[in-house]
Amino acid sequence: MAESAPALVPASPLAVRRVAIDTWRENVAYLHRDCAVYRAEGFQALSKIEVRSNGRRILATVNVVDDLSIVGCQELGLSEDAFAQLGVANGHTVTVSQAEPPESMGALFRKLAGERLGREDFHAIVRDIARHRYSKIELTAFVVACNRDELDREEVFFLSDAMVAIGQRLDWHEPRVVDKHCIGGIPGNRTSMLIVPIVAAHGMLCPKTSSRAITSPAGTADTMEVLANVELPLEQLADIVRDHRGCLAWGGTAQLSPADDVLISVERPLSMDSPGQMVASILSKKMAAGSTHLVLDIPIGPTAKVRSMPEAQRLRRLFEYVARRLQLSLDVVITDGRQPVGSGIGPVLEARDVMRVLENDPRAPNDLRQKSLRLAGRLIEFDPDVRGGDGYAIARDILDSGRALAQMREIIAAQGGKDFDHNHPPLGPLSFEVQAASTGVVAGIDNLQIARIARLAGAPKVQGAGVDLLCKLGDSVTAGQVLYRVYAGYPADLEFARQASDKVNAYRIGTADDVPRVFVEF
Repeated sequence: MAESAPALVPASPLAVRRVAIDTWRENVAYLHRDCAVYRAEGFQALSKIEVRSNGRRILATVNVVDDLSIVGCQELGLSEDAFAQLGVANGHTVTVSQAEPPESMGALFRKLAGERLGREDFHAIVRDIARHRYSKIELTAFVVACNRDELDREEVFFLSDAMVAIGQRLDWHEPRVVDKHCIGGIPGNRTSMLIVPIVAAHGMLCPKTSSRAITSPAGTADTMEVLANVELPLEQLADIVRDHRGCLAWGGTAQLSPADDVLISVERPLSMDSPGQMVASILSKKMAAGSTHLVLDIPIGPTAKVRSMPEAQRLRRLFEYVARRLQLSLDVVITDGRQPVGSGIGPVLEARDVMRVLENDPRAPNDLRQKSLRLAGRLIEFDPDVRGGDGYAIARDILDSGRALAQMREIIAAQGGKDFDHNHPPLGPLSFEVQAASTGVVAGIDNLQIARIARLAGAPKVQGAGVDLLCKLGDSVTAGQVLYRVYAGYPADLEFARQASDKVNAYRIGTADDVPRVFVEF
């Protein structure tokens, strides 16, 4: 975020130039090697500078260029993120100077040395991260330090609390604002798009702000975008929630936990998702969104994020401790993560599954229906007028009666509905099928590989791309039977997906005794 500029700063005027490079949550400035300011100020590549204009300032990392077509000697180029934050027009005069090191650098060095940090340390670090005072190198150091030494449970609370404090925090002025979240890692798990209309039809407030996919074939926002607009101004989102008791929107416009968005830009490429950082990320965003009651889904399975019950229980206890300190009511549910949920993997295919469940279509995937009903039931049981154990039956009645479908149609219309027919979904025009190599029973489905194949096919950027699963765990198959079908929009994507499935097709054929057992709560 841009900050107010301090007074009496020596000026080094340049004309700002927007450089159309997406640097993904990092402010980058471009200076020509022959720029007089670059030589006079003694800047070096990757050093930090302060850029000021119109009473605002941002910090950015310097990249040096030799091509005048990118940036001239009298210009300062800014990446897309940096240009948007500074908020001035192309050609506007800006001044630059050496940036002071972030105030929290001492705390970061102590964490790198393995020390335990206090509450104020985490608040200082998160404040500097949200203000883009950390470079990608410094962000990576913080993420690795927290991952290597692991945060104790009080440090996780300090980090969560700091992440809530630095962004906006919504207040819905109601005693119960419910939400459901899954820790991720299971393709096709679009339960939120069924839970929101069910609990909203029950009368509970459920403003669902979801993320877009970063490393998965689709996030809830990507799938909902097939049906309606998800990039809503905060004022419009609030009106929809007040009128319809729920929404399904992208959370990026609300700036609810800006430091988390920056940290994710480093964590995901490194495939780092330590328990402490996961807990802080999830709970800080729920608190910032105004949630008071949360159902948390922890799937376990051989290729899920959590692979054993002891690991799931440890994670549950950490979530419960931090939620209690944040005064958030939490119900953790451990679920079956042995395989993808539903049949479709990718935005259009997942939207098809969701609408078929809402319409009680006999072709609807039963696992998606049942999981959504049970999670919705747990949310409904937060209602003080509902007895424990009655939530599932209430959720099922709302779905079977068509009330959930009517509620979803209202939400879709309010968010700017799009034409979508689940009987004729607009799938990618190119496809291939993967067949069983032998006769037997589906004994394993690799979540990670299925997700990878769907992404290589073009999902989520190509909405109609993805994987349609025709067989699930425990199904009997014969040699040559189709296990799944891959859809793509472009020949290159189709070929990438085909090569990946040829190498590892994600299905393991064995006997009924080979199907992995998993002990879950429902």
